[in-house]
Amino acid sequence: MIDVDKYYTINKSEIAEIKIKSSKFIGYAFPAINKNEALLRLNEIRTKHFDATHNCFAYQIWKGNEFRASDDGEPAGTAGKPIQLTIKKYDFNDVIVIVSRYFGGTKLGVGSLVRAYSNATESVLQLCEKKIINITNTVKINCRYEEISLVKRIINEYATAFEEEYSDAIEIIADIPVSKTEQFINTIISTTNTKANAIML
Repeated sequence: MIDVDKYYTINKSEIAEIKIKSSKFIGYAFPAINKNEALLRLNEIRTKHFDATHNCFAYQIWKGNEFRASDDGEPAGTAGKPIQLTIKKYDFNDVIVIVSRYFGGTKLGVGSLVRAYSNATESVLQLCEKKIINITNTVKINCRYEEISLVKRIINEYATAFEEEYSDAIEIIADIPVSKTEQFINTIISTTNTKANAIML
């Protein structure tokens, strides 16, 4: 079941290397919040490993469910797809994995290639620290000082983050999980008997 309130990415880039029948597979994992960032990382690795036999990759971007995979000259379906499926196995988004292969002189069959690219991806993703990205709506709350303790209790129950501004009245900007936004707004208004207001920005 898809969690509408959060998804997972990786905290920072990692690298891992495996060898299979004298071929070297170097796996890179990078955070990438959009396609342009993913392609920038890909170009960096292509430049670094310009002499590699293949630079295969897959990326998965949460916004728009955007993804792409490339075999980069390997037999169709033996590199990009296994990389992509392994990313999905780890349930990561906003990530690109690139596997640079240096041919070692011994040809690998289709099954061995699939396993090699899967294992190279698995090796690098195992090193990655999982990072939670909360999917939220921004809600503005206005209240008087008389209601602040009640309002803050509700905010602490629902919000993933919030900022407060105090003047004659109080304004709070809160990040509320998408599935709970309507309930949060109704709770603020009803619990304070309409003395506090909450609207989604």
